[in-house]
Amino acid sequence: MNPRSNPAAAAEVPRLEDKTIQPIPADERHGKARDLFTIWFGSNIMIMTIVTGGLATTVFGLNFVPAIVGIIIGNIVGGIFMALHSAQGPQLGVAQMIQTRGQFGSFGALLIVAIVVIMYVGFFAANLVFGGEAMAAVSPVVSVDGGIIIIGVVSVVATIFGYRLIHAYARFLSVVAGVALLLAFVWILLVHGLPSTFLDQGNFNWAGFMGTISVSALWQLAYAPYVSDYSRYMPQGTGSAPAFWASYSGCVLGTLFPMILGALVGTLAVAFGHDAASVDIVGSIGAMLQPWTIAVIGIFCLGVAASNAMNLYCGVLCTLTIGQTFKPSWLPRAKTRTIGAIIIFLLALLIALFARDNFILFYTNFLSFLMYVLVPWTAINLVDYYLLRHGDYRVEDFFKRDGGVYGRFNWVAIGAYIAGALIQVPFSATAIFTGPVAAAMGGVDISWLVGLLVVAPLYYFAARIFRKKSEPAPVHAPVLATDLV
Repeated sequence: MNPRSNPAAAAEVPRLEDKTIQPIPADERHGKARDLFTIWFGSNIMIMTIVTGGLATTVFGLNFVPAIVGIIIGNIVGGIFMALHSAQGPQLGVAQMIQTRGQFGSFGALLIVAIVVIMYVGFFAANLVFGGEAMAAVSPVVSVDGGIIIIGVVSVVATIFGYRLIHAYARFLSVVAGVALLLAFVWILLVHGLPSTFLDQGNFNWAGFMGTISVSALWQLAYAPYVSDYSRYMPQGTGSAPAFWASYSGCVLGTLFPMILGALVGTLAVAFGHDAASVDIVGSIGAMLQPWTIAVIGIFCLGVAASNAMNLYCGVLCTLTIGQTFKPSWLPRAKTRTIGAIIIFLLALLIALFARDNFILFYTNFLSFLMYVLVPWTAINLVDYYLLRHGDYRVEDFFKRDGGVYGRFNWVAIGAYIAGALIQVPFSATAIFTGPVAAAMGGVDISWLVGLLVVAPLYYFAARIFRKKSEPAPVHAPVLATDLV
């Protein structure tokens, strides 16, 4: 059978997905690279993406032009790392955090997986709050708490059905949300109009500019721990380059334009007399889109539910990965995924309901935390996959208690990860802590760049020197970094 095409496979995969963290067998592989474009394009057109873009011209105080430049740079750079992870899915056929055992060992990976679960819960809660506020802003009969619950329930249902429904949902949103986004731009620019003082709002400052780049890059990097979860059903013959470019273009374009819309709305709100630090992006865009507010914001709320379903689905997979570490024979199915989804939803719901009144501060600090813990992992994973092993792993060893050839702990990877987290501290600048180097640079945060530049070569050379003698060298190189261009 041609590994690039399996027409019967999609029909054979149950609509209620019965797989969780198991390797996907060849006869259930299905889909095309273009499916990776739609899932990342459609799921990113939502309220939280718009709010994140609005940080550039509100919290970071930039004027419009440098805000757009920072958003573009961050997404273009961050998207590279996201797409490199996506290209791993068709080759290995397992969830990303299962594959992390190949770098850190079966038990060494637990720290990373636990951090990623925290990330999913945080993003899920953030999406609930922003989506709930959006629903309340356009519907007088729906309270913020009611909107939070509605979006959460829709997300849980999509998670229960799993992979196929989430992909189909995103394909639908690629068209519907794409049209809504275009309408929002046309209405604000051509009907609402821009005041003559539009470009005079805000100012250029390096701290805000680098903050905008960092937040935009992090948006892309935050997908890295689960992006291959949505490409693992692809036929192995899909190819690294098609998977890379479909994921890259979908996620960058799907993120870039909503973020630009957020920066645009933030600048307009400031121009109309609002204090930059307290601008309500959701309320402002609702006011500017009259009489289309209910339709457009309602569609963006559908995007929130899609994104949250993806966060919840992968959060459950990570949670199951932790449990399977201690009981290797346990391979949970759909029922366990359902129970896990409900538990994680309830946890995120509590956070959303109790923290929503000061959520923008929580959200910005949460993004800073993620940057410090995700950057070292992504550097280690990509170096290991593309430069050291060239995509050649023993997938069956990922599911062994002793880690097989990868062992229980890979201290080289663990040491590089800890070093990467620590090296960022002096260069970090957050509301909670500012490192000495960042302070000397006027609050400019370049910690993530330093982390990448230090961890990647550190792990590469350390792994080459200390790799276990019992671990066989790859016998072929199915994936090369150069294959992606």
